[in-house]
Amino acid sequence: MRISGTRRKLSALCAGLLLAVSANISAAEYSASFKGTDINEFINIVGKNLNKTIIIEPSVRGKINVRSYDLLNDEQYYQFFLNVLDVYGFAVVEMDNGVMKVIKAKDAKVSAIPVVDGANPGKGDEMVTRVVPVRNVSVRELAPLLRQLNDNAGGGNVVHYDPSNVIMITGRAAVVNRLVEIVRRVDKAGDEEVDIVRLKFASAAEMVRILESIQKPGDGKTNMPNMLKPRMVADERTNSIIISGEPQARKRAVHLVKQLDSELETSGNTRVFYLKYAKAKEMVDVLNGVSKSIEGEVKSANGAAAGGSNNKQSNLNIEAHEGTNAIVITAQPDVMGSLEAVIRQLDIRRAQVLVEAIIVEVAEGDGIGLSVQWATLAGGGTQFNTNGASLSEIAAGAYQARPEKGSTIIDGDKTTVNPETKGDVTSLASVLSKVSGMAVGYASNDWGVVLQALASSKGSNILATPSITTLDNQEASFIVGDEVPVKTGSAASGNNDNPFTTIERKKVGIQLKVTPQINEGDAVQLVIEQEVSNVNGNTGVDITFATRAVKTTVLADSGDTIVIGGLIDEKVDESVEKVPLLGDIPYLGNLFKSTSSSTSKRNLMIFIRPTIIRDSNKMASLSSRKYSLMRAVQLQQQAQGVNLMPNTDVPVLPEWGQSPEINPEVFDFTKKKRRAPEASSN
Repeated sequence: MRISGTRRKLSALCAGLLLAVSANISAAEYSASFKGTDINEFINIVGKNLNKTIIIEPSVRGKINVRSYDLLNDEQYYQFFLNVLDVYGFAVVEMDNGVMKVIKAKDAKVSAIPVVDGANPGKGDEMVTRVVPVRNVSVRELAPLLRQLNDNAGGGNVVHYDPSNVIMITGRAAVVNRLVEIVRRVDKAGDEEVDIVRLKFASAAEMVRILESIQKPGDGKTNMPNMLKPRMVADERTNSIIISGEPQARKRAVHLVKQLDSELETSGNTRVFYLKYAKAKEMVDVLNGVSKSIEGEVKSANGAAAGGSNNKQSNLNIEAHEGTNAIVITAQPDVMGSLEAVIRQLDIRRAQVLVEAIIVEVAEGDGIGLSVQWATLAGGGTQFNTNGASLSEIAAGAYQARPEKGSTIIDGDKTTVNPETKGDVTSLASVLSKVSGMAVGYASNDWGVVLQALASSKGSNILATPSITTLDNQEASFIVGDEVPVKTGSAASGNNDNPFTTIERKKVGIQLKVTPQINEGDAVQLVIEQEVSNVNGNTGVDITFATRAVKTTVLADSGDTIVIGGLIDEKVDESVEKVPLLGDIPYLGNLFKSTSSSTSKRNLMIFIRPTIIRDSNKMASLSSRKYSLMRAVQLQQQAQGVNLMPNTDVPVLPEWGQSPEINPEVFDFTKKKRRAPEASSN
């Protein structure tokens, strides 16, 4: 029993010794004294003690001197390591795999340093990046102040991002945490209370304009802080002013508003409104329509406020002065304010729409004809009129074109010799003009034959790009073409001594008529009438026209190209004239028939692209593009020159923005002339 008890005591003693040894190992302590030690050696010692793999940049050079009388644990020893490197201008970047890199501090901000947050902000001299959201102040104004408190020449950096109103701070964790605390204290919401002042006599919009003018000095600049400036917004629906800002600033603004909101000495007042975009005459029609209802509402409100009685006489008068495009209004102040609000909302810059049409028409056709005609004097033959002249017409014309032989007349001693006379070739020329392609004939003794063959091919490619710019909801038309006279009627008197004919001119060419309407967003509704016409030919009565037209209403986004119409047709014609039975004989039947075949195909497509123009910059950009395109074509023609006239200059538009009244060549010539007298006098 004693032996077993002794064993238990020895076992307990051994376990206690093992625990003490393990505790001593886990709580290792390091000395922090280094004198004249090379920095590379210092880094190697720290890496060995902390059991870390450290990569040293080649530019890390120097010796360190550190004296410490305390022993440091692992965490304190690592922070001591970072402190020493910070003093000598170096930093540590720890990678995801546990490897640490020692580099220059100024290069650390572009390395893979960790991005921390409030839960794990980092500490000491380790390099971190932190994104700080700002709620109440502008990061554009706050960032320059923080840069003065950060080591921007070393590893520190402060960047602001306006769209999200955040600040990104890079640097030592202790410095970053200090800057975050400064941002937290500065980012305080101002006074969010507001005062609402309801006006009785003055116009809210006009009052706000006056107060904002008072806050600005003559040069438009002020050194007053923004927090001391009251912010004012006019509520035109209730004729009130909403004032926010610092309490004292609000108090001063409210006091000034109440002083200005006083009734005029006269019962009415007169003001002149100069319009910028709208027409004065059209605006007067609108104001006369709404003024009665506005005046009635104001009278009802004033009567209710005065206990049901309102004896003010109405002296409302609205006139337009077209010479200055202005409106003169005489009305009560409250009615004047309502009419002013209507004018301000209607007198706005209206958007414009550039409508570009692309018309493409491709047509092609092929034809072939073959006929054989023959005849004999004994009677019989074939004759076809499909492919040109008939055999009988050719024979009749040839007979009339025969020359007549001369004759000799002897009368006693007198002998008269008549020369040979030429035949009449008019009929033969008329018949041969009907022949197209090749015609081969043969005549011998009492029979003749004519062979006619014709192959034709035609094609056309029409590309037109008309464009037109117009205001929103304004119809515009465009035409490029000719005016063709068309006979509409004729009459003559009984003895036909005073006949007359009436003629009407018809427009032929490319016509575009469009009415755009801009919807909410960038969609445009277009009422389009597009027509392409040309003269088709003459008939026995009058001229015929070929017309392709489309009328439709479409909806398209600004800048998108849509197809609004198209026509595709294909036609095949075949005509055969033959002698019955004989024309059906294989091969030999070709001598007894005439064949004509033709094909035609036409493709027509119309495309439309609307572009909304809301400001002058967009209009200038589109105009410059069109202008530059035309000038480039002229410059190309100028480079090619004029055939047979090499010294002729092709006219070229001046550069965009240059006055067309100034000729650069004349200007340079006169400039040289002015310099010549100065040089001679010197």
